[in-house]
Amino acid sequence: MEEKMESGNITLKEQRRKSAKPLLWISIAGMMMMFAGLTSGYIVSRSSRMIEGDWLVFQLPQIFYASTITVIIISVALHFAVKNIKENKTKTATNLLLAALLLGVAFVVFQFIGWKELKDSGIFFTGPGSNTAGSWVYVITLFHVLHLLAGIVVLIVTYFKAVNKRYSNEDYLGIDLCATYWHFVDVLWVFLFMFLSFIR
Repeated sequence: MEEKMESGNITLKEQRRKSAKPLLWISIAGMMMMFAGLTSGYIVSRSSRMIEGDWLVFQLPQIFYASTITVIIISVALHFAVKNIKENKTKTATNLLLAALLLGVAFVVFQFIGWKELKDSGIFFTGPGSNTAGSWVYVITLFHVLHLLAGIVVLIVTYFKAVNKRYSNEDYLGIDLCATYWHFVDVLWVFLFMFLSFIR
């Protein structure tokens, strides 16, 4: 009886493992649709406001360039974290996860600095003196930060599991899923930054 229960538990565990990555990709597809809607709304709003002559053109905060470099480094770190865990170099993989985590926190700090720069230059999210163009920048970057904060939570969990030696070259799904999610939010930021930089 115990053997059957154990066998059933193993089967259930394997099923969860096999469904984890497809579920992640479904979630990513949903996020892509959401940001496609946001950027489409931005374009439509920009077109109508420019016709009315009520679209403010302004430069994005310089700190956003640092944000872009940061997410690129995060993706590189997580790529090598997966590579190292596959080679059973758990210590190096764990250190790379920590580096990615710290850089993720730095990215959030950079975004807050960027929003402060916008506010100091007279670009407000809402209220008197606000403009639709500025509001869209706040909304798009805010939604991205919310998804990135979720990624930071995932990184924290993954890092502590790595510290407790829960991963090996035979079982590294958690690190792989974490890296996949972060590659998505990193590429998404690069796209959004370029989008907002060129479609002003």
